[in-house]
Amino acid sequence: QGPLVESGGGLVQPGGSMRLSCAAPRLSLAAYNVGWFRQAPGKERETVSCISTADGSQYYSDSVKGRFNISRDIAKSVVYLQMDSLKPEDTAVYYCAADLIYSDRDICNRPPSHYDYWGQGTQVTVSS
Repeated sequence: QGPLVESGGGLVQPGGSMRLSCAAPRLSLAAYNVGWFRQAPGKERETVSCISTADGSQYYSDSVKGRFNISRDIAKSVVYLQMDSLKPEDTAVYYCAADLIYSDRDICNRPPSHYDYWGQGTQVTVSS
């Protein structure tokens, strides 16, 4: 089992909600920015949302802003992605990733290549 494990994916109808979890039992999330990414068939991996460990600041892509919410429980070493008002175009494999920070000024909105650890991914399908 890798350092990050996603769960919570599945099939949901358009307009529905789903919550993804990213468990990191072997990492101290206080030392990492954590991001959620997604990749649809034939498309590049894109950033969905991320949260900075230094101040809890959050980033959302324009396509999910106002519909998705990222949160974390450092004590439980889990990061969540609450997804509401889901659309068919949200269908993708969702990945969480952790980026070790070296400064409180390290922002979380960095390209996927900057992230150090990745989960195995969880499929989210939005369809009627």
